[in-house]
Amino acid sequence: MSQANFSRPGAIDLSALRKPPTRPAPAGGPGAPGTPGAPGASGPGGSGAGAGVGPYVLDVNEPTFQADVIERSLQHPVIVEFWSPRSGASNQLAPILTALSTEYDGKFLLARIDIDANPGLAQAVGVQTVPLVIGVLRGQVVPLFQGPVGEPEARQYVEQLVTVAVANGITGRAQPVGPAGPANAEPVVDERFVKAEDAVGAGDLDGAIAAYEEILAQSPGDAEAKAGLSRVLLVKRTQDVPADFRTKAADHPEDVEAQLLVADVDLMGGHVEDAFSRLITTIQNTSGEDRNKARVHLLELFEVVGADDERVVRARQRLMMVLF
Repeated sequence: MSQANFSRPGAIDLSALRKPPTRPAPAGGPGAPGTPGAPGASGPGGSGAGAGVGPYVLDVNEPTFQADVIERSLQHPVIVEFWSPRSGASNQLAPILTALSTEYDGKFLLARIDIDANPGLAQAVGVQTVPLVIGVLRGQVVPLFQGPVGEPEARQYVEQLVTVAVANGITGRAQPVGPAGPANAEPVVDERFVKAEDAVGAGDLDGAIAAYEEILAQSPGDAEAKAGLSRVLLVKRTQDVPADFRTKAADHPEDVEAQLLVADVDLMGGHVEDAFSRLITTIQNTSGEDRNKARVHLLELFEVVGADDERVVRARQRLMMVLF
């Protein structure tokens, strides 16, 4: 995946937010919970209800957005969490993202934006409901998810963003910006994946692939290793994408390899359902070896997204209808 992919049509361009506002953000008026202008908000940079506390968690407001999000994203991934102190879902998600930011130890910075205190930022990004979580790489947005998710799903989104960052040469680490948090919050490191994760962090995709394959040789049913291998293989396949790859796929619908590549790029760009639909259509319109190749590829992308993701569940149902 090349840097140009981050500027795809439909992506949120944060360049309009580079200049700080000329007046303070409104204090907020009456409004519904979880919407800009709702009462009970914390002040800019404050630690209202649901705020996370950790070494890589930073409260961001409109005047600091340029320095704390855009400029930092030139060196390392920034995950931006739009939240509201009046949103129960935000309060549930905050400790999950905070724990992951501590565990990943600087591989990304978690920037938290209270939409009640910063309605200008919420409006610029088009926040409809919270929590809304996006990744920012070199000032461009990588959509992640909206609404509450559990720790396994949040971890998958984080891992995908970090992998995409490495593939695009963004390998720096965030410096600690906050307190370490409670002593009992010390992250647990799974020694099985250290070699693979270190290889990803160093940009050595082949080394990461070998490390994951080594784990699977010992434990063929290891779901985490399968997902990790699928993510790294996805990144490797999309490193050098021809400029005309979409035109080729459109002009030659029978070209299975062309359809697989477009599906890969769509998934890397966050267009999960588009990727699944393309492959299901390809399976429906092919037979024999080509059909099986598309089916196996789709199952691999299911591993990347996660078996419990509702988009995967729906796509599996469609796949079964096509196959049987």
